[in-house]
Amino acid sequence: MTPITMPKLSDTMLEGTLIKWHKKAGDPISMGDVIADVETDKATMEMEAFDDGVIAKIIVPEGGVVKVGEPIAMLEGDNASAKKSEAPAAASPPAAPKSSTPAAPKPRPHAAATAGSRAKASPLARKIALERGIDLSAIQGTGPAGRIVAADVPEAGSAPAAKAASPAAPRIDVPSGEGDKKIPLSGMRRTIAERLLASKTQIPHFYLTMEIDAAPLTRLRKEINTAAEASGTPKVTINDFILLAAARAAALHPKINSAFAGDSVVEYAKVNLSVAIAVEDGLITPVIREADKLSLRDISAAVKDLATRARSKKIKPEEYAGGTLTISNLGAYGVESFYAIINPPQAAILAVGAIVKKPVVNAQDQIVVGQRMTIALSGDHRVADGATGAEFLATIRKALEAPATLLF
Repeated sequence: MTPITMPKLSDTMLEGTLIKWHKKAGDPISMGDVIADVETDKATMEMEAFDDGVIAKIIVPEGGVVKVGEPIAMLEGDNASAKKSEAPAAASPPAAPKSSTPAAPKPRPHAAATAGSRAKASPLARKIALERGIDLSAIQGTGPAGRIVAADVPEAGSAPAAKAASPAAPRIDVPSGEGDKKIPLSGMRRTIAERLLASKTQIPHFYLTMEIDAAPLTRLRKEINTAAEASGTPKVTINDFILLAAARAAALHPKINSAFAGDSVVEYAKVNLSVAIAVEDGLITPVIREADKLSLRDISAAVKDLATRARSKKIKPEEYAGGTLTISNLGAYGVESFYAIINPPQAAILAVGAIVKKPVVNAQDQIVVGQRMTIALSGDHRVADGATGAEFLATIRKALEAPATLLF
């Protein structure tokens, strides 16, 4: 029999809660079947089968908490994919004499994948490794059966290394009284707490704000959506314009689209936007890849798809990985301005506020009603300086105040 182990369903996942089994002992399963729902530090996600066979035994009941790589069930059957992944890529030692007794199936280890192109890896992990010139054979996979996932692939020039477990959170004595409710942290809230504490204590943040004349933007959006309504095509949002403007600006200011790597700074060749999306128990940041090369319609469709699937818990693990710059927009909640905390290892995060009407002085020195929007940059001072951040914001402002340029 082969163990079915708890997979690593997000880049920061250390353990998962088995919310629901979709299969029971004795059920046959095929590769790709949804066998369970697992709550990670990101969201509740579907766990798929990575092999064919029959579930011989359920080890962890619903509600059980399991560390990544530990068994949750046992699979019985011809585990061809596991055997292929264990086959040596180079010369192997002499085979043992054949026996009339058939060999027992090997358990799938939570270990390194095999060398070269035969390494067991997700398609996204292979793509990232190819782009960064990383040899997959040197990487220890943390996915199911040692499968290499996107989060396992290091930056170019970095040595692959196992991720250290986060230190246990210190216990804080909080006074409470009658009627107070104590709510245990979910995996998602625990990870948010750990990552943002690390960000604020380890990254020297600097902050910049800039006000944008949003009147041209609101006029163009209205014109586009009037035409879209008449033709039956999807409408666009203010946020779609902001995402595209930020992506194109990041391509022009590579220090913003970067990460601090200890003894070096990695300037990313591609702009992969992490978009902050509020879900029931916190915040997730799925990625729009190569966003600077997309059209406004492409950006709009991508963010709508990610938001819908994030809230219905259908986002795939690799869709969280590889972000180079994060955008957080609280304008829909009426927030006029705010500063966001950097999403490590990225070097910057852009916070976007609501469009508000206010008195402004026009070019003729007259006080008129204007529409203004505030954008704010939180930057890593180890990577970029205030002038660099200011130039980045100015590029965004220029695009949003002449939004027709974003249509080409």
